[in-house]
Amino acid sequence: MARIIEDGSLVLFQGDSITDAGRNYADPASMGYGYAKIVAGEFKGSGVRFLNRGISGNRVIDLKMRWDRDCLALRPDWVSIMVGVNDTWRRYDCDDPTSCGSFADSYRDILTRTRDELGARLIILEPFVLPVSSHIDAFREDLDPKIEITRSLADEFGAILVPLDSLFAAGVSHRSPGYWSEDGVHPTPAGHQLIARAWLDAVGRR
Repeated sequence: MARIIEDGSLVLFQGDSITDAGRNYADPASMGYGYAKIVAGEFKGSGVRFLNRGISGNRVIDLKMRWDRDCLALRPDWVSIMVGVNDTWRRYDCDDPTSCGSFADSYRDILTRTRDELGARLIILEPFVLPVSSHIDAFREDLDPKIEITRSLADEFGAILVPLDSLFAAGVSHRSPGYWSEDGVHPTPAGHQLIARAWLDAVGRR
């Protein structure tokens, strides 16, 4: 596949801890250790620039609240977003759910502002969970509708969709869930490699 991200473009990664991946907040150029760093490494020497502004624990409402500073002000040409698992997780660990309506409204708001104020191209990564325990399996009731919303928004905004939930489901057919994520949410190095490979396949490699 030919690469569609042009040389000189600025690509912004946004999301929660999966995107954050331990980045150094004091260093604006820090990419963390995860899939964002792997992707950026594949473009070395191309002139494509990358920024990571994922923040651990974020829900979509958190992205909405910081979107002016951490997206629009940076003027990216491409915005890659993975968010949603914390919108589900908070329902189960602290009884603080995010309704599907609220999730969709906040997500649509940041996508609309990105399109209308920047004209940036969008890449949307599905949230996912892996069946490592019955506790995590219970997340499905809440997360599956949010995955459907994510897919619908990608279609609505003409975004490139990276279908991570289905890709990880295929992955567990030949490797144990723990190979990809020990807790069902945060990827292992192999899980980050799978995400990076799926992202690169979606947009094309160098």
